[in-house]
Amino acid sequence: MTCGPWAHYLRTAAPTPARDIGEIALTWCFSSIRLAWGVLLDTIGGDIVSEESTSYDASNIQVLEGWEAVRKRPGMYIGSTGERGLRHMVFEIADRAVNEVLDGRATSVDVTLTPDGGVCVADDGPGVPIDEGAVGGHGLEALLTEMHAGTGAGGRHEISLGFCGVGPAVVNALSQRMMAEVRREGVRWVQEYVRGVATTPLTAAGTATERGTTIAFWPDADVFGAAEFSFDGLEERFRELAFLNQGLEISLTDLRRPDGSRSVRLRFPGGARDFVALLDVHAAASAAMDTIAFEHEDPRMAGVMEVAFRWCSCPEERVRSFANSQPTINGTHAVGFRNGMTAAITAYAREQGLLTATEPDFGADRIGEGLTAVVSVKLDRPEFSGSTRGVLGNTEVRDCVAQAVQDHLGTWLEEDPERAAAVIDRIVQGARRD
Repeated sequence: MTCGPWAHYLRTAAPTPARDIGEIALTWCFSSIRLAWGVLLDTIGGDIVSEESTSYDASNIQVLEGWEAVRKRPGMYIGSTGERGLRHMVFEIADRAVNEVLDGRATSVDVTLTPDGGVCVADDGPGVPIDEGAVGGHGLEALLTEMHAGTGAGGRHEISLGFCGVGPAVVNALSQRMMAEVRREGVRWVQEYVRGVATTPLTAAGTATERGTTIAFWPDADVFGAAEFSFDGLEERFRELAFLNQGLEISLTDLRRPDGSRSVRLRFPGGARDFVALLDVHAAASAAMDTIAFEHEDPRMAGVMEVAFRWCSCPEERVRSFANSQPTINGTHAVGFRNGMTAAITAYAREQGLLTATEPDFGADRIGEGLTAVVSVKLDRPEFSGSTRGVLGNTEVRDCVAQAVQDHLGTWLEEDPERAAAVIDRIVQGARRD
């Protein structure tokens, strides 16, 4: 057996205690760490660790009271203490207002970035309940001081804007100040909070001619430093929600600009069809076919799907998937979509003689060239992999989406043979080039 120089040195060196052999050998190979090796051996064999330093009893356990845990480790609750975390704060406050619109109790949500660094979220719903009986006091105070408190129905009928759903109480805890106003049954109620704790009682502040809830908060500079809200980042997510929920209307206004305000109003009655058009707006070439779009409810997956797609002559693939309005990077709905597309196109190509019996079925990668698609499912009991809900795991969703896509695409291929031939021919020619 061939030995390296280190083993040869040990074999020929004069007999020494085991400790000396280790120290000499390591010194010969790595002289720069001789001191460290000696200290390590002394530590292992000696009494360098005192009894005092290894003591461990109940006095070592630290208990964080109130909102100390959230303020000490904010990233665990909102993702970061930078711009991304600030954006998540807005989503947690807007979450309830958006669901009021989707439940039919409100018509719109208004989000305003104020000149003094705050954010104001308002809706025209019935107003958060202010009666007693909730854990933590009246309904408003429970919502803003109890973690995970909410008023939604759950399941497919409720969406979550953020990735954790920790609730507005966490936002309150990370804000130097929060103001809440409820306009309900002709009375205007107000309450103020500082770092998660109510500093005033819920107070009737006059009459209200309208109804709704307004919550304004100012992030704590001790937590977020000089980080600022990104208008573009907020607009992107709110626009996405408006596409995925056809009855939703959101306005976003930025009053921080010294040269004037900036505002957008987001409402898209066309849903996923409009979303596909936006994704394709920067495509250099025109679409090769009209957008195929459909909605379908399937009791087997206890939910509904909305799918829209089309091909254009550019090579890129743009496929976006969502589960309960959350962006996903993959999952059974995305796999089902590709399976259904592949099955429908392969079957049609063979029926028309565009694909011979000896040629293999098309691959999903070939069919995806030039494809723009939005695949959205809303489920009563979604199952996600990981805390960020990036991958949908409901197994029954795969076959339900695949069958629906295959049926609708197959029908379109049969009804519009001229455009179908253009799409299929491109796929066939590309597959043969491969």
